[in-house]
Amino acid sequence: MPTHLITGAGSGIGAAVAARLHARGDDLVLLARDAARARQLVERYPGARTLVGDLADPDRLSWAFSKQPVPERIDSLLHIAGIVDLGPVGDLRPKTWHQQLNVNLIAPAEVTRLLLPTLRASKATVVFVNSGAGLTAHADWSAYAASKHGLKALADSLRAEEKPNGIRVTSVYPGRTASPMQAKVHSQEGKEYDPARWIDPESVATTIVMAVDLPRDAEVNDLTVRPGR
Repeated sequence: MPTHLITGAGSGIGAAVAARLHARGDDLVLLARDAARARQLVERYPGARTLVGDLADPDRLSWAFSKQPVPERIDSLLHIAGIVDLGPVGDLRPKTWHQQLNVNLIAPAEVTRLLLPTLRASKATVVFVNSGAGLTAHADWSAYAASKHGLKALADSLRAEEKPNGIRVTSVYPGRTASPMQAKVHSQEGKEYDPARWIDPESVATTIVMAVDLPRDAEVNDLTVRPGR
């Protein structure tokens, strides 16, 4: 039974992935920002374990992990959590930049660093759920896109560094996906949100699970998913 550590399992793509893996009987370790959120996740996914750590405060993740049991085996680490806050460069304050860089880039780097010995021992697959904004930046997307461009660099460097240790690294770049995050984006853009226009989170979950399940003789490096409607 493979063990998957998942961030962002509470909604959107992360929830779709967690539900898919839970339904087939895999062992889940779900990262939760606090104890209350951890209880909610365990109720939603009976039998799952949780690890409490706030991605918004990556400087304290090492301390948080040291106070609780960390899985002895991790077959895949799935970085799916993310936040977005749009605005022109001229209006974005440092706080907005720090918030998105912390959750979208620095925290994934720190979680990976803290778990790296376990990932090496398990010859794990690490998946970074990026974004189309991690490939191309548009007006009003500077902070979010910068965090996602950085996440691509993190994934590419990790792949080159850890290939000799048997770790596979995949970046997935979904286009607009029907999720609470997309609803927020539309609100900030002043547009009406119609989830039927965008990718179903289940479709992105399919690509992530495919990368995780791929036989060991192959590795998906970069995978772009775009709306098909």
